[in-house]
Amino acid sequence: MDIPLKYPFVISLETITVAKNVLIVMETHSGFLGYGEISPYEKIHNETQASCLFYAQQIAPVLLGINPWDILTWQKALSKMVVGQNGIKSAFDMAFYDLSAQIAGLPLYAYLGGNNTKKMFTDMTVGIDSPENMALEARKYVDEAFPAIKIKLGTQFKDDVKRVKLVREAVGEAIPLRIDANQGWDSSTALKVLSDIIPYNVEYCEQPVQARDFETMAFLHKHSPIPIMADESLFDPSDALTLIRENACSGFNIKISKAGGIRSAQLSALFAQTAGMKCQVGCFSESRLGITALAHFALAHEAVVNFDMDSPFMLSEDPINGGIYYTAEKEVIVGEEIGIGCTPDITAACFQEI
Repeated sequence: MDIPLKYPFVISLETITVAKNVLIVMETHSGFLGYGEISPYEKIHNETQASCLFYAQQIAPVLLGINPWDILTWQKALSKMVVGQNGIKSAFDMAFYDLSAQIAGLPLYAYLGGNNTKKMFTDMTVGIDSPENMALEARKYVDEAFPAIKIKLGTQFKDDVKRVKLVREAVGEAIPLRIDANQGWDSSTALKVLSDIIPYNVEYCEQPVQARDFETMAFLHKHSPIPIMADESLFDPSDALTLIRENACSGFNIKISKAGGIRSAQLSALFAQTAGMKCQVGCFSESRLGITALAHFALAHEAVVNFDMDSPFMLSEDPINGGIYYTAEKEVIVGEEIGIGCTPDITAACFQEI
C-alpha cells in the first residue's frame, strides 16, 4: 500500500515522502474479514515494507486454523515465529482483534472493555523546516481548527529554540504546543533547549535522547523544566516497566505498531495508569484504517488523554471506506460498526496484492 504524502515529512531521523504501508487481510471459514495495517519507519521500527512482506509470508501459514478469539494461542505463535519485528506482528494482531470483535458482534472499543464517551481531538504535527516556514505551517493548521500543535525538533540548539519561539508567536498563547525531538539531542543539548523554551509554555517533550538511554531519560525527567514523554524508548510492556522503575518519564506515547499489537499496547497503558502516568496515542503514516484501530484502543483506556492521530491529513489519498471521521474542529469520531469498522477500497491505485 504505497500512498504519496502531500508534502515531505521531515523528522530528525529521516524524511518520509511515501507511506509504504502493509495491509494484512484475514478471512474466517464463515466469511468474516479482518484487517491490520503497519506503516514501518525504518529508523524507528528497524523494519521496511519489504521486510514486513517477507515476514508476513512466513507468519501467515503458521496462523491458519487458529480461532481469532484464542488470543493466547496466536500471540504465542507470533512470538515463537519471529523475534522482534513488532510492526508486522502488530498488523496480524490488529486483524485478529478485528475478527474477534466482529464475531462477538461488538465495536472493537467495546470488545476491549471501553465505551464511546471520551472526547478525542487530534493535534497536528509540523515537520522540520526553517523556523519561519514552520511558524507559517503551524498558523495554517490553527486556522484549520486544529486544537493543538506538535513541533518536530532534534537539530541544532539555536534553530530548535527559534522554531518553538516563532511557532508560539504565530499561533498565539492559547494553543497547546508539544515538541518531539525523535532522539535528536544529547543530554546537554536537550537540557539547554528545554530550559530556553520555558517562556513558550510547552506541554511536554517527546523522546529528547536516544531510545535505549534510559539513564539520560531519567536524568532529564528529574531536571527538565518541561515534562518528558517516552516514545521510541517505549516499544513493548517490558520497556514500560523499565521506564516506570527508572523514573525515566512522566508519560508514554503509545503506538500499536511499536508495541507489537493491541494486547501489548494495552499492557503498557495499564502499567502507566497504575503508575499514575498519562499517555498519548500516536501514529506513523497509517491510513484511516490503522488510525481507526488506534482510536478504538484509546477509547478503552483511561490513561490515554492526548491524541496524535493526524497521519490521514498528510496522505494524498484516502483508500479506506468507513472508519473514523474528523469534525471541522478535528474531533475524532468513532462509529458503532462491529470490529474496527472500516474496509480498504481495493480498487485504489495504492494497493498491490501480494
